[in-house]
Amino acid sequence: MRIATVTLVVPDYDEAISFFVGTLGFELREDTRLSETKRWVRVAPAGAETAILLAQPKDETERAAIGNQAGGRVGFFLEVTDFDDTYQAYADRGVDFVRAPIREPYGAVAVFRDPFGNLWDLIEPARD
Repeated sequence: MRIATVTLVVPDYDEAISFFVGTLGFELREDTRLSETKRWVRVAPAGAETAILLAQPKDETERAAIGNQAGGRVGFFLEVTDFDDTYQAYADRGVDFVRAPIREPYGAVAVFRDPFGNLWDLIEPARD
């Protein structure tokens, strides 16, 4: 068993692709038109097993979840092998870091907000 895909509700497919692929450097795994208003769009970091399904809201209930899918907590964790280089590259590309990098017993971490309001940990786990 594995978690293959998780959904992230975003206001616009192309804006989300631009951020995840253009800014964060993810791969665009799939972009299939399903109807006039719906697409199946999956993005993921290179080599990742789990992908993010970018979904535009179909109603006001879903629209209300944009940017608050984890209730204001960090809801997504992007694990990297070179924290300092990744942090600097993202900062140079304009990623909105809302908490500066710190070293915790579990690793190096900084919090950023995606353009839609969701909070992410950029994290490099501590090595044993």
